[in-house]
Amino acid sequence: MSTTDTATTNVPVVASAVDAGLATITLQRPAASNALDRATKIQLLTALQAVAADDSVRAVLLVADGKNFCVGQDLAEHVAGLEADPAHAMDTVGEHYNPLLTVLSRIQVPVVVAINGACVGAGLGIALAGDIRVAGEGAKFATAFTGIALASDSGLSHTLVAALGPSRATGLMLLGDRFTATQALDWGLVHRVVPDAELRDAATALARQLADGPTGAYALVKALVSASAPGLAETLEREREAQECLGKSRDHRAAVDAFLNKQTPTFEGR
Repeated sequence: MSTTDTATTNVPVVASAVDAGLATITLQRPAASNALDRATKIQLLTALQAVAADDSVRAVLLVADGKNFCVGQDLAEHVAGLEADPAHAMDTVGEHYNPLLTVLSRIQVPVVVAINGACVGAGLGIALAGDIRVAGEGAKFATAFTGIALASDSGLSHTLVAALGPSRATGLMLLGDRFTATQALDWGLVHRVVPDAELRDAATALARQLADGPTGAYALVKALVSASAPGLAETLEREREAQECLGKSRDHRAAVDAFLNKQTPTFEGR
């Protein structure tokens, strides 16, 4: 997670372009490891909504500039929210994350995610909401939430359990263990692992293959898969309630302060 200063919504931190049916959405806060500040969340949601409504789009590719895909919530912005209005610091879950994940999960065309470097917290949630994930061999993953005394959001308590089963998913969420691209491939979290230098080209080629394919069939495949694992909407609401509660805890505030000061937090259980 990032300690980068908050960007304004007027600064372009998400790019979107459509080329011959392939929509490419790019996170472009590389200096902040593509941490999710308010501007990034709003612009990403806007880009996803536009893609979802564009009948010319036949596949979507989600990529990120810089060394890391996304390190989750921008903690510097979050601390500012805790200081300014602690009762509403977690409103971003309902206002930004839940709508973003809902739109992303409901896009009817295939969504390919290219994962480079760190993919952590809400970044992992966003990646798992795509259909096919291609990871660079140097990619690193973690849930990260309990390290700052929070539960999970961005749909992770649904998508991670659906992908890994409750035992492994619970362990990853409780312990916050980091795992590698190779482990992610072995566990079925990613479709393919490629050399880091080849990631963008490999993911683009795969997304182009899908964009040139039978879009109607793909849409029904996605609908059938979604129907076989219901519950994302309910999960997002339960996550929002949990984060709202935990966001007001002394443990969370102490943990965030410790993280920003590069210290080890002491948890009191309240």
